[in-house]
Amino acid sequence: MMGVAKVDNKGFNHEKLRIAMLGHKRVPSREGGVEIVVEKLSVRMVEAGHEVTLYNRKGHHVSGKEYDTESSKSKQTFFHGVKIVTVPTIEVKGLAALTSSFCATMKAIFKHYDCIHYHAEGPSVMLIIPHILGIRTVATIHGLDWARSKWGGFAAQYLKFGEKIAAKFADEVIVLSTNNQKYFKETYNRNTVFIPNGISRPIKREAQLIKKNWKLEPDNYILYLGRITSEKGLEYLVNAYRNVDTNKKLVIAGGASDTDTFMNKLKALSSNDERIIFTGFVQDELLEELYSNAYLYTLPSDLEGMPLSLLEAMSYGNCCLTSDIEECAEVVENKAVLFKQGDVDDLENKLQMLCDDEVLVKTFKENAVDFICDKYCWEDVVEMTIELYRGQP
Repeated sequence: MMGVAKVDNKGFNHEKLRIAMLGHKRVPSREGGVEIVVEKLSVRMVEAGHEVTLYNRKGHHVSGKEYDTESSKSKQTFFHGVKIVTVPTIEVKGLAALTSSFCATMKAIFKHYDCIHYHAEGPSVMLIIPHILGIRTVATIHGLDWARSKWGGFAAQYLKFGEKIAAKFADEVIVLSTNNQKYFKETYNRNTVFIPNGISRPIKREAQLIKKNWKLEPDNYILYLGRITSEKGLEYLVNAYRNVDTNKKLVIAGGASDTDTFMNKLKALSSNDERIIFTGFVQDELLEELYSNAYLYTLPSDLEGMPLSLLEAMSYGNCCLTSDIEECAEVVENKAVLFKQGDVDDLENKLQMLCDDEVLVKTFKENAVDFICDKYCWEDVVEMTIELYRGQP
């Protein structure tokens, strides 16, 4: 456990910490926003001198085993100094999070960590175990998962139960939006700590692979990049785009989440419009090229925690069009265009306006990078999180 504290003149304790994180699928991996956040946090914490262990689920990448990384194939390894432990998992929808978080918790409680950090609502059910044993716990609620359309019945109730466990027993609860902060206060009378996600300035890439694969030219496509699920508002997007008078293509990049049912429905809806392109799951250079060369990025979501893809899109200098839900509006402020959530006509009008006004789009592009990278800095996020581990909110 922690030794004698080494405190600097700002009162910050620099004693090395031993930290465990669980609740994500696999790191390194772009299977979702949780995995990206866990990776960015853990690597930076190790660089700052702390010891971090990540408990990965056993199993294949959600978009297919062809996207598996080395860490998902081995039982234990290291990634940029972060220790990776793979735990047994029943790879069935609704059971993967339950079984992996239980197995990870049972391993972690015997390792004398200074803090066990749970990510997401479902895995937080197991937080009760280290709490009973007197081990410090932190839970990050990345979003109200029980409200997502893909969950129902027992799964939704289990996720809500994890939320309640975190609210009642976690030493600290982190939320990613002020809207969720209000929700926890009103629902559980629980004070939470708002720590947003971070972003770094990327290197933009010329259009090479995307030209070869899909004949995409710079500034000649509208991009959605993220999970293909109904709460992302993709039906609104397709229905709105089909009525927009433009030669700019619509690129929908991402893999299906847990089931292909919605993906198939979306493709059927798009089948009579040759301008709509589905790329499937993308990562690495393909992802970077898509962000770097888009005319417009859009996120028409009904439900978000804190959309990391929106931060990424702005960091690449994109003009962004997003629904006006608080979680998105809070991120972009007045540096992007908003449409009324679920309003296909409003979305269509905003798409048409931006397709017709290249000067306006250029203005948003020029202001995006400095705004988003100055507002959300990973180094600040890491420091705030470490302070919570130490009991210094």
